[in-house]
Amino acid sequence: MRAAVCADVGSTYTKAAVVDLDGGRLVGAASAPTTVGTDVLHGLDAAVGAATASAGVGEVPWYVCSSAGGGLRLAVIGYEPLVTAQAGRRVGLSAGANVVHVAAGRLGAAELAALRAARPDVVLLVGGTDGGDADTLTHNATRLARARWRVPVVLAGNVAARAGLHALLAEARVPVTVADNVLPRIGVLAPASARAAIREVFLRHVIGGKRLSRGSRFARLVRAATPDAVLTGVEVLADTVGGDLAVVDVGGATTDVYSVLTPDERAEGPGREVTGTLWRARTVEGDLGTRWSAPGVVRAAAEERLLAAGEQEVLTAAAAVRAADPGFLPGGDADRAADRRIAALAATVAVRRHARGAATGERAGRDLREVRLLVGSGGVLRHADAADAGVVLDAVLTDHAGGWPLPRAARPVVDVDYVLAAAGLLAAEHPDAAGGVLRRHLGT
Repeated sequence: MRAAVCADVGSTYTKAAVVDLDGGRLVGAASAPTTVGTDVLHGLDAAVGAATASAGVGEVPWYVCSSAGGGLRLAVIGYEPLVTAQAGRRVGLSAGANVVHVAAGRLGAAELAALRAARPDVVLLVGGTDGGDADTLTHNATRLARARWRVPVVLAGNVAARAGLHALLAEARVPVTVADNVLPRIGVLAPASARAAIREVFLRHVIGGKRLSRGSRFARLVRAATPDAVLTGVEVLADTVGGDLAVVDVGGATTDVYSVLTPDERAEGPGREVTGTLWRARTVEGDLGTRWSAPGVVRAAAEERLLAAGEQEVLTAAAAVRAADPGFLPGGDADRAADRRIAALAATVAVRRHARGAATGERAGRDLREVRLLVGSGGVLRHADAADAGVVLDAVLTDHAGGWPLPRAARPVVDVDYVLAAAGLLAAEHPDAAGGVLRRHLGT
């Protein structure tokens, strides 16, 4: 049997799965606590060792993604907020980044201070359509060069200014990678080149810089940021099963929503978005999670008027316990019910924001009516029984008061075996195995 191990080094747990590359199926799996406090390789080696032992395989190739140490923190600097800055933000999210700062216009002293305070791992510098305005992009690149900026920069703006600005930044010893313009013309969003460049910078500069491991082995093993791998898996799933789909990944700190929609020719008409439409998109809700961010779930649910009378006080207390102890495990029916309710609220609010367009910057929102498959992910769903997981996804599919059109005929399924990340890691080198795993575990 030809096999490979796919591992995700998360903020709390490291998950490993062994895939039969010929049969497109999982043959072993295991998890271990992520050992950020010592060396993440300790937890990774433990998880992989247990997974390969359960599969009965020896030495096999490793495919690893990571969100440990906070994942990939991205800042976007653009020309103006409604066009290139927003386009850059969407591209950053599609690359698996946590967008921690967005600036628009010419950088001054205050703007540069705010950029530093955001502590990005990478800066995405955009601005101007190809052949359009280059003054703002030039000003911002010059400002970074004079500020002795040392955080890696991905330059993905006006192609006419690209060569000169690359030389300027390189001469100032700013780590710079060039990509195609994310907005080559109004209404056209081109994320692929910048997404690839951000991934390259993440692997070359960020992983090693987070000091998650003492040697260089971990940096050599990691192939992608976890959200980037998951989005690739979502894209493969969409191609495998056909039609629109959505994924809601409820984590301890954030809740991520992914959607893949069929391109609509009407989006190219006079009413099209000036920043283009990203048919395969991801949003991150940093205030929604079942552990660290549980208090944010309760606040957001109250603002959305999702809480019943008297419920806010009970959930506020439960959320405080979970935020204080991210390793909290439910000990009884009351704890389990609180976990289920917090997860359902996180998923509901996150999908509302995604569909309304507030999280993506899309004026008309994202039309999820034709979604045929709704995939739930995250530890709170994978470790729940089928009934509890069903309650969380049903909350999304029955959200009639959310202000967004619900899917007409979506089938809910939980990624119990955590195959989306595995498929994303395998997609480039083993596309048949990636599609087979998804078809077997999520597509039927």
